[in-house]
Amino acid sequence: QWQLEESGGGLVQPGGSLGLSCIASGLTLDYYTIGWFRQAPGKEREGVSCIDIVDGSTDYVDSVKGRFTISRNHAYHVVNLQMNSLKPEDTAIYYCAATPSPGSPCTVLTPPEDYQYRGQGTQVTVSS
Repeated sequence: QWQLEESGGGLVQPGGSLGLSCIASGLTLDYYTIGWFRQAPGKEREGVSCIDIVDGSTDYVDSVKGRFTISRNHAYHVVNLQMNSLKPEDTAIYYCAATPSPGSPCTVLTPPEDYQYRGQGTQVTVSS
């Protein structure tokens, strides 16, 4: 039985940092692409970042470049999203998703529907 579980969400002031984790069970992430998505109230879900475990490629949506970093914890089936210099517009539910690597660099333009496995999400609120 596979499962993806997000953790690390919460409330943070503007300019602060949070680290999200996507914890996989029942999946071996060695051959997967992992994506992070977010959905704010009244807005469509957007791709935030992705990492292809096979070729090591990463991608970020322009609005988070230089502030967010995606990485894999090789000791565990975990992919992290470190979020720094957070802004109120980063407020959203953040989801992770996984799909077998297509053998090409990942892109945040891949919609969540194209990922085979998806988590339930964790709330991130940036507010003073």
